[in-house]
Amino acid sequence: MGFSLSFSCSAMGALIVGCLLLQVSNSNAQLRPDFYFGTCRQVFDIIGNVIVDELGSDPRIAASLLRLHFHDCFVNGCDASILLDNSTSFRTEKDAAPNANSARGFDVIDRMKDEIELACPRTVSCADILTIASQISVLLSGGPWWPVPLGRRDSLRAFFDLANTALPSPFFTLDQLKKSFADVGLNRPSDLVALSGGHTFGRAQCQFVTPRLYNFNGTNRPDPSLNPTYRDQLHRLCPQNGNGTVLVNFDPVTPDGFDQQYYTNLRQGQGLIQSDQELFSTPRADTIPLVEQYSNNRFVFFQAFAEAMIRMGNLKPLTGTQGEIRQNCRVVNSRIRSVENEDHGVVSSI
Repeated sequence: MGFSLSFSCSAMGALIVGCLLLQVSNSNAQLRPDFYFGTCRQVFDIIGNVIVDELGSDPRIAASLLRLHFHDCFVNGCDASILLDNSTSFRTEKDAAPNANSARGFDVIDRMKDEIELACPRTVSCADILTIASQISVLLSGGPWWPVPLGRRDSLRAFFDLANTALPSPFFTLDQLKKSFADVGLNRPSDLVALSGGHTFGRAQCQFVTPRLYNFNGTNRPDPSLNPTYRDQLHRLCPQNGNGTVLVNFDPVTPDGFDQQYYTNLRQGQGLIQSDQELFSTPRADTIPLVEQYSNNRFVFFQAFAEAMIRMGNLKPLTGTQGEIRQNCRVVNSRIRSVENEDHGVVSSI
């Protein structure tokens, strides 16, 4: 069965967050949910159908697409800079430590872009494709729907150095996490706790888990906040000096579903990476009541997550005549024109 935005939203209406229940004001007046209604109304169905098809063979892809959007927005705003390949002018963000051999789904974004270009040439930005894809990925995994403000344009370069410093580390303390989020403008405790709930599905590599298991903070001992039974399970999955690229479920209970189980796991000492468990295990932290609230009430979590996603999506967007609408998400348009000119024997001035 194909994806239909109207069908999906009406089906969600009986759940906690329906299409008409959540009304979140858009803090960036140049972005609006109906931006493509007159120029490429089918963009949602195209993206949704690609994700449905990909999920048939890759249950991880929904979480991977959400992570791509997150990693894009934290590095100079939501401008699709993460999608750019290396060029003579800049180094790709894909090579940065938080993304190298980890970020994935680029080929799926390419597929979406190719199909959208056939239907609506030079109309939909890669930044908006990534934003829509993250929302539909959450929806198809059992999470909320929210009105996605659109109208972003694409950056003309990537930001390798910034990608190495701006993205939160899985080894961060709570104070470091708060600073990382505040530095990009997400300064509410609910931004941090709700967006961290994106780890309710997806996988992480053992290399980001083993320090907690065998040498937490240089103690040669495990993280004391780890549930002993869960710790034993992780020992088997991620043995000391084992393969650091082995994948482990963020949520051992519902690994591919978007729900509030992540927060229940934190309350039970079953957060997979340190930065997750810090939300609940840091003494007297203001994030603890939110973890408890989201664990107990799916509606509250879904609403907080949707609001935080809109706030994150509004980070420094390029609009109007800024940037460009890339024809290929991996390269800026000037490089495409340069290659085309060379193919036709024309010397490019770019």
